[in-house]
Amino acid sequence: MGLFSAGVAAGLVFFVVAGAPAVVNSSSRHSPRLWGGADLSVRVAASPRVAQPGQWLSYEVKVSNSGPGEAVLPVLTIRVPDEVDIAAVNVATCHPGSSKNEVVCPSPMDIPAGDSGAVTVLGVVRAGARGPLRASASLTSEVVDDHEADNHAELVTHVDEGADLAVRLSPSTRSARPGERFTVKAAVRNSGPRLVQDAHVYFTEGGARFVSARGARCAKRHGQVGCALRPIRSGARGTLSLVFRMPRSGSGDVGTQATVYSTRVGDRRPANNQAHTQVSLRRG
Repeated sequence: MGLFSAGVAAGLVFFVVAGAPAVVNSSSRHSPRLWGGADLSVRVAASPRVAQPGQWLSYEVKVSNSGPGEAVLPVLTIRVPDEVDIAAVNVATCHPGSSKNEVVCPSPMDIPAGDSGAVTVLGVVRAGARGPLRASASLTSEVVDDHEADNHAELVTHVDEGADLAVRLSPSTRSARPGERFTVKAAVRNSGPRLVQDAHVYFTEGGARFVSARGARCAKRHGQVGCALRPIRSGARGTLSLVFRMPRSGSGDVGTQATVYSTRVGDRRPANNQAHTQVSLRRG
């Protein structure tokens, strides 16, 4: 299929074809065309090997032609599980198939013997997915393949039970004067069933200025405050307190939003991963 690479920037997927095989001229004395059937093969791998609910899952499909002849206009068909929402495919010639979660990747040229390539399908596992997730890939060509058994591959991926994180916010006051400090207490609970070792909470300042924190390692960056919590076992909770300062000018409310998540463990109930509170600016 050629060698392909892809990049993602600011939510925009762009594709670059690199190292595409040149068309062999049959009249060339130095590069004679090899005749005979093509021996195509396809393999499928998933990353991570155990899927997490609500998190990314990528399928890498590798294809090759062992020859001795060229594969005439081969077509790769990939079927991703219904429990995975496809976000991107890293080969520009791929397009949706006739059925749900089917990706069809036709090659615009014949593929010489010895050539290989790969296609990556990136998706998000649905929060309610229980698994196992079954994916498949098939490779066909217009020439005879005497070894068709490896033209089709299937992969079963299990889904982890994940965790159930939730966050609640409690401000120390409902109103504060310009320049005055106030505290926001965050309670993070893990309803399980998995231990979460890398729970993080991100806060938006909402016009206030972050001063300090207790109960977690916190740092401010790009207008947000990120906090790393201690491990939270199933059924337990962790607490942290952040001190903010009201703006010295302006009017209206200062809103603070918190989002809790884990980079390693999925969450089956993401609706309670966010919380919001506000403090009014009091004059006089």
